[in-house]
Order: sequence, then C-alpha cells, then structure tokens
Amino acid sequence: MSLQEQPPDGLRQDEYRILREADLRDYLAQLPMIAKRLGGSPGAWSISEVGDGNLNLVFIARGGAGAIAVKQALPYVRLVGESWPLPLSRSHYEHLALLHQARLAPALVPMVLHHNEALALIAMEFLEPHIIMRKGLVAGTRYPRFVDDITTFLARTLFYSSDLAVPAAQKKAGIAAFAGNHALCKITEDLIFTDPYRVCRAKTAGPRPGSTRQPRGFAKILSCMSRSPGSS
Repeated sequence: MSLQEQPPDGLRQDEYRILREADLRDYLAQLPMIAKRLGGSPGAWSISEVGDGNLNLVFIARGGAGAIAVKQALPYVRLVGESWPLPLSRSHYEHLALLHQARLAPALVPMVLHHNEALALIAMEFLEPHIIMRKGLVAGTRYPRFVDDITTFLARTLFYSSDLAVPAAQKKAGIAAFAGNHALCKITEDLIFTDPYRVCRAKTAGPRPGSTRQPRGFAKILSCMSRSPGSS
C-alpha cells in the first residue's frame, strides 16, 4: 500500500466486527503466513487481550513457533464507551505510518505482518522481552541504545519526509494521504495541549452540535492520558 492511496471515506461497516479471543483465533488460522509464524495447531495457541490503553483492543497470540501482536481499533474511545465515537479509519493511517517509518528507519519499527482495513486490524511483530519504556524508566532501568536509536529514527523519518529530501509532488501526495486523520489529532490538541490550561466547557456541559467530542468520561480520559502518555 503506497502513501498515494486515498484515505477511506468510511470502512465497510457490514464487514466490521469486534473480535474476541475465539474470533481472533479462527481469523488468524485462515492466514497461512501468520499460522506458520505461530506454529502448531490453532487450538493450542494462547490468545490474550492485554490492552491497557485508552482506545484499542490489543492481543498477544502465542504458538509453538512464535508470537505476534494484534491491534484492533474500536469505533469508540475504549475507556469511555459508545458515547464517544471515533472513526475506524485511524487504523488505516496507523498502518500507513508504520510502513512509511519502516522504509525510512528499518529495524526501528515493529514489522507489519498483516492488515485488514475492513476489520481495522493490524497484526505485527511481537517484541519481547520488551516492556513499556515508561515502566522501565520508573524502575530505574538504563537504556544505553535509546539516545542513538531515537535520534536515528527521528532524523531519518523527519528528514526523508521533508521538503529537503522529497520532491514537491511526492510531498503533497504524502500530506494528502494522511489529511483525513484528524480525529486523533483533535484529541491530542484538546486533551494534551489545550484543556489542561483552561476551564474546559466539555467537562460540565453537553457536546456542541455536530461535535464528535463527548463530555461523558472526559475527566477520566484526561486523567488517564496524563498518567499514560502514548497509551493506545
């Protein structure tokens, strides 16, 4: 999938369904490359939902030969529920971003193994014994390669996506490919950069007509995001 593809106006809602452990097992068993990577009989696979973030379902599937991570977007903010809808297309943009970053900074991004746009699902390389870096820092773990890895990742992805390295037409096509990803940008703008510094109307009043922001659970989301930056 190239960055020149048009972002989806809406996923095929009749094909979308929220997967649980048993559903995911049946789905993965139909994918030869994934089944080979996991190894063994699908009935013996261990599949657990481990997502502790605000938005998505995250599964770890383990088999006799290996493990993978699977992420499925929900059509709403997980921490709040259906009263705060979010577009499933955010999975499409995450998939584009992961492929783009992997081309520019190989070995510094988890490998994408499978993507299903209709299910808003991404299967990717499972990294272990990695832990969430925030937890490692709190525990006092030292990361001797972090400075080199993060600066290499930033330098390569930022420079090789910039006007300094990309022809104008290609740069504009890349911008257009991500232009529809406004929902998550809006959450970041509101919850991280704006609302902590003002009396937020959305915490106490109903949503504005036509607004996708919902007041129910707003303070809880803000609290959790401030505790867990980068959670998914």
